[in-house]
Amino acid sequence: MKMKATFAALALFSALSAGASAAELVTAPTHDMTPVGTVSVSGVDGSPTAIRQALSDAADSKGAKAYRVVEAYSNGNYHATAEIYQ
Repeated sequence: MKMKATFAALALFSALSAGASAAELVTAPTHDMTPVGTVSVSGVDGSPTAIRQALSDAADSKGAKAYRVVEAYSNGNYHATAEIYQ
């Protein structure tokens, strides 16, 4: 029982902490967003959710608040590039 409570607490904490600092996916920049570069991710057999998370993590690592996907493809391997914004 203690193990279940521990996993539940960790899952809740992870969800809250990830949501607090995760870069936001946008479809178009707003007038108050400043482009600060690009990030790219690639890998093998990524789901759309996993690819978005990888882009969000890459944008976070550069201090970005938002990102917009500008290139994405998958055919066994995936590659995606996003413009990042402050």
